[in-house]
Amino acid sequence: MLEELLIFTRGGLILWSSCRALAGGAALLKGSPIDALIRSCLLEERSGDAGFTKDAYALKWTFNNDLGLVFVAVYQRMLHLLYVDDLLAAVRKEFSQIYNPKRVSYDDLFTETFRQLHLEAEARAEAMKKSRQQPANPSSAGAGRGPAGKKLGPNARAGGGGGAGKKNSGSGKDDSDGSDSGKEQNGGFTANGGSVAKGGHENGAVKDTSRTARAVVVDNDGKENGDPNDGAFDVNTLRRKTGGKKGGGGGGKKNDVKKPAKTEPKKVVKQMRVWDDKPPKNEKLDFTDPADERGEEVIEKVLTNQGDSMMDKDEDLSSDSEDEEEEEEENAGAGQKKKGWFSSMFKSIAGNNVLEKSDLQPALKALKDRLMTKNVAEEIAEKLCESVAASLEGKKLGSFTRISSTVQTAMEEALLRILTPRRSIDILRDVQAAKERGKPYVVVFVGVNGVGKSTNLAKVAYWLLQHNLSVMMAACDTFRSGAVEQLRTHARRLQIPIFEKGYEKDPAVVAKEAIQEATRNKSDVVLVDTAGRMQDNEPLMRALSKLINLNKPDLVLFVGEALVGNDAVDQLNKFNQKLADLSTVPTARLIDGILLTKFDTIDDKVGAALSMVYISGSPVMFVGCGQSYTDLKKLNVKSIVKTLLK
Repeated sequence: MLEELLIFTRGGLILWSSCRALAGGAALLKGSPIDALIRSCLLEERSGDAGFTKDAYALKWTFNNDLGLVFVAVYQRMLHLLYVDDLLAAVRKEFSQIYNPKRVSYDDLFTETFRQLHLEAEARAEAMKKSRQQPANPSSAGAGRGPAGKKLGPNARAGGGGGAGKKNSGSGKDDSDGSDSGKEQNGGFTANGGSVAKGGHENGAVKDTSRTARAVVVDNDGKENGDPNDGAFDVNTLRRKTGGKKGGGGGGKKNDVKKPAKTEPKKVVKQMRVWDDKPPKNEKLDFTDPADERGEEVIEKVLTNQGDSMMDKDEDLSSDSEDEEEEEEENAGAGQKKKGWFSSMFKSIAGNNVLEKSDLQPALKALKDRLMTKNVAEEIAEKLCESVAASLEGKKLGSFTRISSTVQTAMEEALLRILTPRRSIDILRDVQAAKERGKPYVVVFVGVNGVGKSTNLAKVAYWLLQHNLSVMMAACDTFRSGAVEQLRTHARRLQIPIFEKGYEKDPAVVAKEAIQEATRNKSDVVLVDTAGRMQDNEPLMRALSKLINLNKPDLVLFVGEALVGNDAVDQLNKFNQKLADLSTVPTARLIDGILLTKFDTIDDKVGAALSMVYISGSPVMFVGCGQSYTDLKKLNVKSIVKTLLK
């Protein structure tokens, strides 16, 4: 049973609802599935998907892009209604004919039309269902039989010839009458009985490619090797022959050629770089802090000050020189392809100016290839192109407008919507709100091995210190050797307290005690370091889920590399899936934000940011772009979009 069919504009104005028009009231759907569809699918550029499910409901939709209308059907997901697509197409056609932009309600104008369309769609679906259930016509049963009325075998192919439906035996004779000896005709293909004549010639015009045909090895003289009854290659003979050819006819044995003895390269001692003609200085290149015999630092603890963090600097994206270069490139391209430009412009004026899917495919394919070269995952690029096609199909193309530029503009708008955060990512404001409640703001850093969680945790701590906030580190990586010492070094250089319990301890308990200690000391922020883990490591993922569920942090930050492409999708998918599956509470806590590291090493391969945001819906809150404490900045959405489409 159809629960509701809703028609609204892209601006959010509801024009007609089946529940409001037929039942005389508002829709009584549980959980607001249409709102979830708009938030999770339409605004996230997933409109190219076949459907959407929310709780007990399934939703399907279609667009009239020229009029800016959206048609959504809601039904119980367990029913699998077959007529929904047909009904949506009919409703779109009929409603588009009576639509008037100045009219805001169609309850009295479209209700009766919808009743008729609904009944017709149900009748067509029922008739199709009955036709599928009826048995096949007996008169057409001979299509699967041979000329003599005998039923063909499962591996036989339909076709002409006296021997169709039977296979040749190993002797090369055909069991059927009237067919050629040693051949089998199946729909135009000749199956050779596995025999090869001397000299390498076959007894048939076409080789058999089926799996039942016996493969043989033939030497240079055309002689057959191996047992004729065998169904596979003689591997030993094949190796002997291949080895003999490689060894220059030596029967498969390798030539005994003595290789020259390898000389070990001389070790190069690292020296100080010299920039002029002066002799090099023998200075020490080790800049680590001095320590005593026990390894404890003996220097005076002084706060490391490397300047202002890049988080507080606004990056200037566009420059006049870049715009001029782009204009020159466009003008040069227009001069080289003047003929193609004119033909496309003439087509947009004189030809059909309503965009169809076939018209969009060339431009979308080129755009997909461009996104993939920028390290966007293939699956994400494919879905984005499908969504753009769904938003442009049926739209009228303006005069003097090229399809490629229209697709480019639509993709740019889609990428801006995806990468722009849907909620506030102002951590400083959230810290002040937690401070007013008398609780520390807790941030948990999670991610796979070697992405730079500890280093970027220190960068975040340095940025928070510059805003006069008291920070405490929690060393909850009790798995990796040296993890506690690494975090202790950062804490000493930044002169902030660190809570540690050593190794082989429960990280969830360590984090809980650290939060309690921060509450007693009135610390503003607690930064929790966790062990790196692969997304398929069940024990470590279970420990991470326990840490998050027990301590309920304010922010779960996923640390990922900007170098990864398709792997970013797998990492985030499985992290969220494991956190949801292993959660002990009804509402599982998932990833809240993303910290993208090594952003300074990728040049224009910025696609990982798009892949991570698209697959998780979480915003990129920090970007690591260097080795020092100041090398942390915000993600510039316009710059990323410009780079992706460049």
